[in-house]
Amino acid sequence: MSQLRPAILLLLLLTLVTGVVYPLLTTGLAQWLFPAQASGSLLKKDGVAYGSALIGQHFTQPNYFWGRPSATRDKPYNPLSSGGSNLAASNPALDKTVAERVAALRAANPQAPAAVPVELVTASASGLDPDISPHAALWQAPRIAASRQLPVAQVEALIEKMTHRPLLPFLGTPTLNVLQLNRALNEL
Repeated sequence: MSQLRPAILLLLLLTLVTGVVYPLLTTGLAQWLFPAQASGSLLKKDGVAYGSALIGQHFTQPNYFWGRPSATRDKPYNPLSSGGSNLAASNPALDKTVAERVAALRAANPQAPAAVPVELVTASASGLDPDISPHAALWQAPRIAASRQLPVAQVEALIEKMTHRPLLPFLGTPTLNVLQLNRALNEL
């Protein structure tokens, strides 16, 4: 009994500290220091959330930019089943999937150059990537300009305007958030 009482008190104390105090403290600090990130990096318009800057959305209409393919199982960009396909580069199933995606993209973008950007036919490790490169966006620009009856130069100018560049070139590559780009496209 002399050893049981301190053990139970220590269990209760550690449960209180690690299960209540620490989570409340870290959550409170995160909300205070980084409120947007702590709330899921939600994108809002007029106070209404329309998506997250961290999770891609599935666009298939010809008048929108398309993001990277999603590797999630039941439906595209499902954050509850995030993960890559785990297919090796030598796997015939991956080769077949990539070939089908290339054919579909070429059919949807007949005005674009023949070489399809790799990121438009391969999924990211999480399967949820919300960003594409300026090269992938420019490759799609002729399709979008034609379907929206806009000059290609106007779509290209929007791509340039919406491109996020790293502070220093060696810290990353330029990217575009597909959801934000499509929202800006709707506002043209």
